Amino acid sequence: MTVPALASASGLLQVASLLGLLLLLLKAAQLYLHRQWLLKALQQFPSPPSHWLYGHSREFQEESELPPLLKRVEKYPSACALWRWGTRAMVLVYDPDYMKVVLARSDPKNSVVYRLLIPWIGCGLLLLNGQTWFQRRRMLTPAFHYDILKPYVGLMAKSVQVMLDKWEQLVAQDPRLEIVGPVSLMTLDTIMKCAFSHQGSAQTDGDSHSYIQAIWDLKNLFSIRTKSAFLQNDIIYRLSPEGRKNHRAARIAHQHTDRVIQLRKAQLQKQGEMENVRKKRHLDFLDILLLARMEKGNSLSDTDLRAEVDTFMFEGHDTTASGISWILYALASHPEHQQRCREEIQGLLGDGTSITWDHLDQMPYTTMCIKEALRLYPPVPGVSRELSKPITFPDGRSLPAGITLSLSIYGLHHNPQVWPNPEEFDPSRFAPGSARHSHAFMPFSGGSSLIQA
Repeated sequence: MTVPALASASGLLQVASLLGLLLLLLKAAQLYLHRQWLLKALQQFPSPPSHWLYGHSREFQEESELPPLLKRVEKYPSACALWRWGTRAMVLVYDPDYMKVVLARSDPKNSVVYRLLIPWIGCGLLLLNGQTWFQRRRMLTPAFHYDILKPYVGLMAKSVQVMLDKWEQLVAQDPRLEIVGPVSLMTLDTIMKCAFSHQGSAQTDGDSHSYIQAIWDLKNLFSIRTKSAFLQNDIIYRLSPEGRKNHRAARIAHQHTDRVIQLRKAQLQKQGEMENVRKKRHLDFLDILLLARMEKGNSLSDTDLRAEVDTFMFEGHDTTASGISWILYALASHPEHQQRCREEIQGLLGDGTSITWDHLDQMPYTTMCIKEALRLYPPVPGVSRELSKPITFPDGRSLPAGITLSLSIYGLHHNPQVWPNPEEFDPSRFAPGSARHSHAFMPFSGGSSLIQA
């Protein structure tokens, strides 16, 4: 009885090995055919020589990806192919005419990249596509009505004043100042007060400091994962040190978001508060979500609610903090322009009056400097799309459906064919009346959507 049993086990092992080998060969054939399809699809878009296995990944493994990107922008007009690894390729776009064609379409976001954000911010407006995206956008658009935004200027000014008071104490000890952390806390404080009806101060709350650190960790981990073929698999990533750290950081961010939601829910449950909110002509962001009814009369699920709050809390404070930090850096690096901005604003607010909505269009030179800093250092350096149907660009080159496009806003803003002497800080580019392509300047992406990234 023992010998037949061993023979049976050996036979099963052979069959399993054969099936495994067959599946491996089928997968290899599938990858080979996909690579051949990519090579044919991208033949109109030249690029530096790439390795058959790791593509151009070594080109972008350095601490800064920007120098190799700018070399491509100078060498290859409008767009070029970029191979992440053997069977993962995309077309890198940095031309305004190309951008205009792509953003006029309704191609979905690239699922391969954007899905990596789901454990962090959920399927909110940033990651949604199609009809669900349109429904959610239509629901949230009233939160950005001018009558809602105007009173926010006063709240923003108060948050900024808290930050400046801190800075005055710090510079008395050391004239060198690290600004990214404090600016991030200030923008988080602002978005929580303006969009989430928060009554406290994120700049003095220890929980907010933990949230900011979690966001920094999540951004770094996301960048690491997008560059690694090995970490694309969800199971492998969860078991890796990066995946475990990502899980911890996401949990901290979610706990912060849940506290904000629960606090506002508790406030709305107080007697008469719900009716007072309903009587408002315009609701803020979180109140719209809490009171929302979808087209069939169903409330948003808790998962949907948290995804939108996670998305806007992150997008609302992080890109703004990045933009402000780089603007201050650009002005500090060019004191002559900084002085002109200072004189303009002092002339406008000479008696110490706090800034108001009506002041915003009365500081043309400061506005020019802000735009030029955002050109040099765009807070959203790039977005991606997956072609849902073939596309033909103005120069006649075309691509089939299924190809991923990486729209490099940083490359666009530093393209010498679009911006002469692109590395020079020159606010006169944005002087009133100056002409430029409609899609030459897109610091926060572009298109018709509320969140287009």
